[in-house]
Amino acid sequence: MHYNPRVQRLVLVCVGGAVGTGLRYLAAIVAARWLGSDFPWGTLVVNMIGAFLIGLVQQLAAVPVLSEDGRLLLSTGVMGGLTTYSAFSYETVRLAQLGDWRAASLNVVATTFLCLALCVAGMAFGRLLTR
Repeated sequence: MHYNPRVQRLVLVCVGGAVGTGLRYLAAIVAARWLGSDFPWGTLVVNMIGAFLIGLVQQLAAVPVLSEDGRLLLSTGVMGGLTTYSAFSYETVRLAQLGDWRAASLNVVATTFLCLALCVAGMAFGRLLTR
């Protein structure tokens, strides 16, 4: 049997993604039970936790206290399954740290408005398909 590090990394990301997705589901249930369902508390909570954790994981990998495989498992896998907002947060902060405030600002504005607009467009298209 041939050892392939790319396949191993893919498996790490997939396993981490499954864990993150499960955590997101559980967080939504707990948040709705504790805080009510009048606001998307679960999404807000996982986005906040994910933003903090991806910063922590990326910093630990930069030192390096955490291996590249550990970083992939946690940031790309678990955080990716938990929330993609964590990746957006890290990438925007990283651009700002590099002094590229124009790109950081563009990322915030473009991601926020384009994704909201595309969500509306997707909903409208779905309504058209289901008429």
